[in-house]
Amino acid sequence: MRVAREVFIAAFVLAAFCRSSAGAPGESDQAAAERVLGPRWIQLARRSGMVFVGTVLSGGTEFGKTDRVPSVPVASPVLPPSVPQSVLRFRIDRAIAGVQPGQSLTIREWAGAQMLHASMRKGEHLLLFLYPQSRLGLTSPVGGSRGQVRLDATGTYVADPPAFVNRHPPVRSPVTTAQLERAIRWARGE
Repeated sequence: MRVAREVFIAAFVLAAFCRSSAGAPGESDQAAAERVLGPRWIQLARRSGMVFVGTVLSGGTEFGKTDRVPSVPVASPVLPPSVPQSVLRFRIDRAIAGVQPGQSLTIREWAGAQMLHASMRKGEHLLLFLYPQSRLGLTSPVGGSRGQVRLDATGTYVADPPAFVNRHPPVRSPVTTAQLERAIRWARGE
């Protein structure tokens, strides 16, 4: 009788575990996204023109030069020579929206916008939410630092929760980029 009871309890616990993990993957992905990206993560995902996990290949500053998107009509495609721009080049490791996997992507932003987010260094792995490019080909992370999530050395897990999430309980279990990708795609209706 005791063995049958233990088998019944083990089967019940196993069934409950399988139901909770398989029955609601979207809920756990969405909860993970909220823990990492904050309570307005859905707006963050929807406002982005490009979302990807990438590795910073290089960075620097240029003055007045832009590579605008050919499909965007522009009266003057070149910024005045005195306007400094931050230029960053990424390798797209995981494409989520607006980019292709393996692509080498160069982004440009007005250098003054760098005060709104943490600097990005060569070799770093990041999950980035970027605004659609402006008429002059400039972009920046959506919501400043909120659109820039640091990942571990493998680019698989969130390294640190952003400072604005400190009011939430600390991240106890590691959050993967796969979880965040599923939540972002759900938020964007994909």
